[in-house]
Amino acid sequence: MTDQASRTTTAAERVLIFDTTLRDGEQCPGATMTLEEKLAVAEMLDAMGVDIIEAGFPIASNGDFEAVAEIARRSKSAVIAGLARAIPADIVRAGEAVKFARRGRIHTFVSTSPIHLAHQMRKTEDEVLEIILKTVAQARDLVEDVEWSAMDATRTPIDYLCRCVEAAIRVGATTINLPDTVGYATPDEYRAMFRSVRERVPNSDKAVFSVHCHNDLGLAVANSLAGLEGGARQIECTINGIGERAGNAALEEIVMAIKTRADVLPYETSIDTTQLVRASKLVAGATHFPVQYNKAIVGRNAFAHESGIHQDGMLKNQTTYEIMTPESVGVHKTSLVMGKHSGRAAFRSKLDDMGYRLSDNQFQDAFERFKALADRKKHVYDEDIEALVDENLATAHDRIRLVSLTVIAGTRGPQRATLRLDIDGRTVTEETDGNGPVDAVFNAIKALVPHEAALELYDVHAVTEGTDAQAEVSVRLRQDDRIVTARGADPDTLVASAKAYLAALNKLMAGASRLHAQHAAAE
Repeated sequence: MTDQASRTTTAAERVLIFDTTLRDGEQCPGATMTLEEKLAVAEMLDAMGVDIIEAGFPIASNGDFEAVAEIARRSKSAVIAGLARAIPADIVRAGEAVKFARRGRIHTFVSTSPIHLAHQMRKTEDEVLEIILKTVAQARDLVEDVEWSAMDATRTPIDYLCRCVEAAIRVGATTINLPDTVGYATPDEYRAMFRSVRERVPNSDKAVFSVHCHNDLGLAVANSLAGLEGGARQIECTINGIGERAGNAALEEIVMAIKTRADVLPYETSIDTTQLVRASKLVAGATHFPVQYNKAIVGRNAFAHESGIHQDGMLKNQTTYEIMTPESVGVHKTSLVMGKHSGRAAFRSKLDDMGYRLSDNQFQDAFERFKALADRKKHVYDEDIEALVDENLATAHDRIRLVSLTVIAGTRGPQRATLRLDIDGRTVTEETDGNGPVDAVFNAIKALVPHEAALELYDVHAVTEGTDAQAEVSVRLRQDDRIVTARGADPDTLVASAKAYLAALNKLMAGASRLHAQHAAAE
């Protein structure tokens, strides 16, 4: 029995949190992260008490392999998992990546539903059973901790699903994941599936059962909690619920539901909930996917009250309209102690309080940006610092950097932008007109960096309140089948727009370079 399994037996209601933000979350179109961003997210997950971190898909690319291996080396307490298809080469590669971890796991999967077997696998049930036996045994020869997943389990006939689960456990699987791959199930169905499998499979007590739910019908969290009632003791989830299509079950919602409704959900997790908001902001910054204002637990409005009736109740007793405290998830009142007279020691202390751990070079860059911002703003809020540090981490290795921008705009027009960029160490300048100041800025970028990417999203919001607030701009670009999303922040909305567009271009260029390198290596 694995260390993870033994932990569930010592506390019967202990639930393991398996975070797949770095693997399933990154598969969300446009959410690709750099190595530095992945390392920062992994460090945060490890520090907040995540039990298992699925760090990536090692066979997918050299970059993915390197990320999983480096996260494995740095992990202090979490199990580090690498995903592998039921293909021998995938399993070998995953084993090579996670071998550096104090505790490594290979997570291998294969389709089991009739529709997948007929149209994707093109295999018979018996052929897939043989694949399970061979590949799970191979993984178990490499590591002691092996997770097996039945892809599209909720659309798999229960008799065949039980045969597959029994086979996987027999050859060494220590965790069995029965995912709702397409977000099809209802809570009652999902609960019943786990109960039935655990009752019917004779060796089911030798493995931890896991849930992995997608949110296509908005039922991912409800289904995950129903899976616990069916006997699962591991939940697979992501920060902010990011993931393919409509996303995954949100870690913060799962954890706070368990914590808040202990009367009907008698389970416990190891998560330090006071770090949830910080983790949410870190992932939003790394993936450039803004969190919707009304998002449960971590959204900007999650603890905001505008209705007069609600405000009256809150003034009398907070519990009238809040079932959890803002402090319990890491929401604190904005601090105004930072300004242009604040020194390095104060700034480093502030970053420590906010959960940032920067290298010396990263700290110096962030401090210089902070001082520049403090010269332009009367008060520097925590949110301002988060925006500038997250942007600094995201753009540390960009080939294209903004040097200066001047825009002439007004009601009569024409709107004109003069843009200066640093491209691979060479300074170039362009002046262009546009149908509005933003269009002029983007036209100048296109003139200096020719590309065919289409702008799919342009979104602006204020980081804090006041006329001197930083603007945060989100940009999404599509080029062929690649989609990238990026953000930029600055007190000047047009500068923030330029930063966001350039950040997206840098991600497109970095992705193209990786693909070129992979093709060259293959030839």
